[in-house]
Amino acid sequence: MKKIIRYGIVGTGIIAEAHANALRSAVNSKLVAVYDKDPERAGKFAQRHGGKVYNNYKEFLSDNEIDAVSIAVPSGLHMETAIPAAEAGKHILCEKPLDVSLVKAQAIIDACRKNNVQLSVVFQLRFGESVQKIKKALDLKLFGRIVLVSMQLKWFRTQEYYDTASWRGTWELGGGGVLMTQAIHDLDLMLYLNGFPSEVTAYASTMTHTGIEVEDNAAAVIRWPDGALGVIEASTSCAPGFPRRLEISGEKGSVIMEDGKITRWKLAAISENNTAETAKNESLSGGSSNPSAISAGGHQQQFEDLSEAILTGKKLFLSGEDGLPSLRFLHGIYESAKRGIPVKFTG
Repeated sequence: MKKIIRYGIVGTGIIAEAHANALRSAVNSKLVAVYDKDPERAGKFAQRHGGKVYNNYKEFLSDNEIDAVSIAVPSGLHMETAIPAAEAGKHILCEKPLDVSLVKAQAIIDACRKNNVQLSVVFQLRFGESVQKIKKALDLKLFGRIVLVSMQLKWFRTQEYYDTASWRGTWELGGGGVLMTQAIHDLDLMLYLNGFPSEVTAYASTMTHTGIEVEDNAAAVIRWPDGALGVIEASTSCAPGFPRRLEISGEKGSVIMEDGKITRWKLAAISENNTAETAKNESLSGGSSNPSAISAGGHQQQFEDLSEAILTGKKLFLSGEDGLPSLRFLHGIYESAKRGIPVKFTG
């Protein structure tokens, strides 16, 4: 019985480096090939990480040694990259967002289901031990009724960050700016932990970067069906860059998490649960000022989860369908910011 899944990476940018580093450490996964249409980039990537080099995507997908692919190309190219991979019988780990539109994202899901291949979307922060402790506490209602949720991503990106990869500043290939490219991870956690909101009022603007179509700053106010309120702040203009932060406040207790580490956990009643934050408190984040500093730890866990699902048939911790809520929510935020009105979610 096969004990290891062999991966090919599609793309050689910053996030592909995290994928390769994760595969180096993953216990049931191995990097065997890399594809990039630029021969020089692909060759240099393979020199750093190993694997065969492909500059022709059809030839890459025809390699029978490749069991699964990790997709690390611009977001707006995910569907056209993923569907041929599914049709070639390759399992897929796709970077967030699944694609820039819900229609394209659903098309990827449908193609994987039709071809009986596994699909997982990268939201590696969910794997954090601190996140899982908070999730368990919320499921047990240890914090009581949740009244306020605050999400902050105050990062810094230079003008060079956008200039050297111009797709990041476009709607067509990036799908948006700081919200879609960086803060989507934090929004995913917020929805994962507290459920899907019922309404959002948002503002977005381009303030400190030139030559881009998309927002580098955004703020929003949220309401949940049970009446809880929330605030979102997202930026790539805040020097020097600060840890991502999530606060959840309830009538019986509150928790604050920064860069995957619980920094404050307090329940109104004194009990053993007040020490529940004593976890490894590992950081699965990073990258507040340097995109190359993003940790590969969560990616490693995600590769291992997908490989285990392929090898054993177990249910994925993160499926392709898990990529839809944050994308739907983001489209609502953008609609509100564009039209200047609250957007309500139904169904």
